[in-house]
Amino acid sequence: MPDRDLDLVLFGATGFTGRLTAEYLAAHGPDDLRWALAGRNPAKLEDVRRSLAAEHPHLGELELLTADVTDPASLDAVAARAEVVATTVGPYLEHGEPLVRACAEAGTDYLDLTGEPEFVDRMWLAHHETAQRTGARLVHACGFDSVPHDLGVLFTVQQLAADGPVDGPLTVRGVVRGGGTFSGGTFHSALGQFARARQMREASSQRRRREERPTGRRSRAVAGKPHRDPLLGYWLLPLPTLDPFVVARSGAARADYGPDFRYSHYAGTKTLRYAAGGAVGVTALGLAAQVGPLRKALLGKVAQGDGPDEGRRAKSWFSVDLVGETGGRTVHTRVSGGDPGYDETAKMLAEAALSLALDDNPTTSGQVTTAVAMGESLLARLQAAGMRFEVVEG
Repeated sequence: MPDRDLDLVLFGATGFTGRLTAEYLAAHGPDDLRWALAGRNPAKLEDVRRSLAAEHPHLGELELLTADVTDPASLDAVAARAEVVATTVGPYLEHGEPLVRACAEAGTDYLDLTGEPEFVDRMWLAHHETAQRTGARLVHACGFDSVPHDLGVLFTVQQLAADGPVDGPLTVRGVVRGGGTFSGGTFHSALGQFARARQMREASSQRRRREERPTGRRSRAVAGKPHRDPLLGYWLLPLPTLDPFVVARSGAARADYGPDFRYSHYAGTKTLRYAAGGAVGVTALGLAAQVGPLRKALLGKVAQGDGPDEGRRAKSWFSVDLVGETGGRTVHTRVSGGDPGYDETAKMLAEAALSLALDDNPTTSGQVTTAVAMGESLLARLQAAGMRFEVVEG
């Protein structure tokens, strides 16, 4: 493709998470980064630029691009100029496909924050082959969904491989804990997926029928059962999220995960009472999502596009414990950081976009995961940015 005049465009910069991402890029992007903000409201874009320039005067002339998901030509114009487009505009099943299409056709790398399995599968069905042909990398789930889990498993595999290659069955379980407020966009996306269980299964089934499997290897997401983990000391509750599917796709693409890779995904609680309460809560939310008036009432209680103040976010945290087992070897690792729903998600999206734009990553194209597109580079970036990837002793 011809050289682009922009390394990176942030689409949806006027929303709450989009603004946090813009602030992170302003503070941590290289001075010579060629980037721009994009959105549908020029006045709000100008307000974001003015705020950035107050701390970083050289951004007073940061380019602003007016584009809307209902205007394909405006998205084509953005994609034609950028090496990478990162978007925070969700729910993605409702708003996401036009930009995926534009980037796939233009050979432009694309990143988002989706946690919606149906959206990811439908984008693979519709645009994976086009992106393979043009060289675009379509990388979904570049925030708390699903970077800590995807790169946490990569880090775990690296620790096991330090004692020799993984040449037999490998099982990894990931256990998520945290304290904080998840974003309004995440809540709206989750309720939308609960309400579309049949469509989600159909999209997954269509993808499985078309998707090639690795030769001589297999990689699976395995649904676990509620139980107490003797190593971690937590009660584990299976999590019905996008994360295990992302990890399994990384395992299918990366030979270093061994010939038979399995991943299971859980929430961890210290007591059985909290585990039981969590199971009841998830079930109730899923049932409520099936009833239109209840779903509408729940959505009305959590607004999109805003979030908690800085003080509240500073008190939030997350951890993902990962236990990998192969050939008699066991390793316990942990990924941890601050506020998962906003601050850390903005950091992960920004660093992922910078990695695609600037780092020497493996040659790949089509719909790929973070561990496949820029795994080692992004892992190093996030460690340098303060996210902790560590081996837990004892």
